[in-house]
Amino acid sequence: MGQISIVPVNAMDVGFLERLALCLEERFLHACRVERTVRVPRTSLNSVRKQMFFNTLVARVAALPVTADVVRLAITDYDLYKTSHQFVFGDASEEQRIAIVSLHRLRNDYYGERSDQNVLFQRTLKEAVHDLGHAYGLKHCFNPRCAMYFSNSIFDTDNKLSHFCEHCEKRLRVNRA
Repeated sequence: MGQISIVPVNAMDVGFLERLALCLEERFLHACRVERTVRVPRTSLNSVRKQMFFNTLVARVAALPVTADVVRLAITDYDLYKTSHQFVFGDASEEQRIAIVSLHRLRNDYYGERSDQNVLFQRTLKEAVHDLGHAYGLKHCFNPRCAMYFSNSIFDTDNKLSHFCEHCEKRLRVNRA
């Protein structure tokens, strides 16, 4: 049986991560646990962009010891970008079985709105399910309500659900068989 390991990057709210772990266990039917924090200094940021290059964080998480049949989900406050995108809410490396989600642009404060922990949690759950889906081999879905729909903006994230459509759920079962 597989396992999902949540890897906090720097200081994270443990209660928030444990709540996330329970929801992910329900979605993926895998044991999910919060691991020890990995420290990634601010000096790892791109000094011009003030963002973390996605692959830099993947390399840090990949260097951590892991047991077989584990998918890792790193959660960070750093704003992430990729060569092909000015920013990403998260992404995954299917080959390394690592998903990463950034809380930076999922927070209401980023958009000048009042802080709301429930909104942050729901957005984080949706993006975690999405990026773990990639780690398990799923591609983007055309259904805007499916968790595998690509979020071009926070509005797309808010519109989608925190679970897969029937089509993506079937593909996930085939990929994990």
